[in-house]
Amino acid sequence: MTRSRAQDPNVCGVTAAIAVIDGKWKTVLLWMLESGPHRPGELRRRLPGLSEKVLTQALREMEADGLVHREVHDVLPLKTVYSLTPFGLDLAAALAPLSDWGHRRLEKLAQAGPTP
Repeated sequence: MTRSRAQDPNVCGVTAAIAVIDGKWKTVLLWMLESGPHRPGELRRRLPGLSEKVLTQALREMEADGLVHREVHDVLPLKTVYSLTPFGLDLAAALAPLSDWGHRRLEKLAQAGPTP
């Protein structure tokens, strides 16, 4: 899905929302930032497999979409902290029922056992 679909007024609202969280890491970052501000290094340490380049790209896109606030503290070395904006918190709240559904689905799959 292209990022331009997130800004197209002629698409379904669900499609526009999914375009904003599309990708492997954005929902996880949203979930982590929901608990409070984090520094980029801390996010990378907690997410093995997430490269610095991909983290930076995801956070920049989330900032451009109004989900994340980037604050740079004027100390040496520079200290950058990311937090959710009120709009990002709204999205996290909107995704909570979808998360609940996903957990119920996983439980259902686990109860069914492996498929042949």
